[in-house]
Amino acid sequence: MTAPKRFSVRRKKVCKFCAEKITYIDYKDAKLLGHFIPERGKILPRRISGVCSTHQRLLAEAIKRARHLAILPFVAD
Repeated sequence: MTAPKRFSVRRKKVCKFCAEKITYIDYKDAKLLGHFIPERGKILPRRISGVCSTHQRLLAEAIKRARHLAILPFVAD
């Protein structure tokens, strides 16, 4: 006999920026941007980070600006 399958309820991730009503993501805030960059230095995708599409675009733009100004590294060492 097989055991019954258990279904886990996945909670929908709420956008951190929408919850706090943040409209502008500052490229100079390296601590905030660092939460969305893993050790390898890539930008986390939406499905993992949990941000909405609007804020994902703003986040990617802010990370790229910070990298260009040497606030964040392009790749991890």
